[in-house]
Amino acid sequence: LSESGVPQLVQPMIWDYAADLDVEGKVHLIEKYRRCGFSKVWFASAFKGATGVNQSLTLIGHHLKNHLQWLKVASNSPADVLEGIALTGWQRYDHFSVLCELLPVAIPSLAVCLQALENGGYSEKTKENVEKLLGMPNLETETFMR
Repeated sequence: LSESGVPQLVQPMIWDYAADLDVEGKVHLIEKYRRCGFSKVWFASAFKGATGVNQSLTLIGHHLKNHLQWLKVASNSPADVLEGIALTGWQRYDHFSVLCELLPVAIPSLAVCLQALENGGYSEKTKENVEKLLGMPNLETETFMR
């Protein structure tokens, strides 16, 4: 890869939607990319649509945990390596599948994930901020929103 010149033309994106993604493994992967000459990498997470083909409601806690894990990857990697994070929101698993987790039911998850990334974590104050922004009196992250 180093000799091909590809690292000067593209930036790799590392995708993982798991709530328990392997932080150490991702850090090692970033180190491998750096050794190959890639100066920057992107992360790809999901705020919805990555937990089941027929999922209709978004379990916020799963996606929040994914973003908190990505924050750990970022904090354990060289400071200058992360170019950005793409928050994906899948709506179908393939072109023959029905739609899943439409955007309106996932807006609270998007807000929680964005606030967690912006604040470098998730706290009671962050939760209160999301509730205020969305006009929701009680944001639930470990059960489906009512």
